[in-house]
Amino acid sequence: MLELQHICYGVEQDGENKNILRDINLTIQERFVAITGPNGGGKSTLAKVIAGILTPTSGRILLDGEDITELSITDRARRGISFAFQQPVRFKGLTVKDLITLASGKNIGVPEACDYLSEVGLCAKDYIDREVDGSLSGGELKRIEIAMIMARGTKLSVFDEPEAGIDLWSFTNLIQVFEQLHNKINGSIMIISHQERILNIADRIIVLADGQVQHDGPGKDILPKLLGGAAPSVCSALSDKVR
Repeated sequence: MLELQHICYGVEQDGENKNILRDINLTIQERFVAITGPNGGGKSTLAKVIAGILTPTSGRILLDGEDITELSITDRARRGISFAFQQPVRFKGLTVKDLITLASGKNIGVPEACDYLSEVGLCAKDYIDREVDGSLSGGELKRIEIAMIMARGTKLSVFDEPEAGIDLWSFTNLIQVFEQLHNKINGSIMIISHQERILNIADRIIVLADGQVQHDGPGKDILPKLLGGAAPSVCSALSDKVR
């Protein structure tokens, strides 16, 4: 279980302090949580604070009761937090099997590595020995990244706008992967997204705007409000992205 207690994050801009996150209080324990809201609302900043890429200006972060506020991204990964960037990193010289093996933390065999690739809709024999370099598309890289996260089996997996930079066909396949992941994951998934199809499969939707939680509740309750215009300040920013 992840707990965010009075999380604030600010930066200095043009000689003035700018508050990006303002007193965020959340407890995350559902299997699939989506965070949405207008651009510039603080969504990616919140994801990076959770992952340990950024340190909050104030407040505490607890994972299963342990205070991890000051821990590095590496130490948080060891505690069970995975983070998937908008643009997955390429590793020239490393094969897909190398990365999945590293992610699992043990010396797994080819059949087990292939099973993870199959789970994300990739033909294992076509990918297992490929280098993770420029020859792979954005959609392929993102599915390989998800296979790595599945191999890690972490308590919390955070995805920052996984739909960014991929074509419609890849996005459709990505949705199918998340639907399968939702059914099989042992921990929690948190996805930062504007896309209705991702929000539609979330157990819980959190709407972040102007650095604060504007709406929070079951997906079946929050999504109709966003699409129906019950929250105009948020909907106007989302309308061309979730449909």
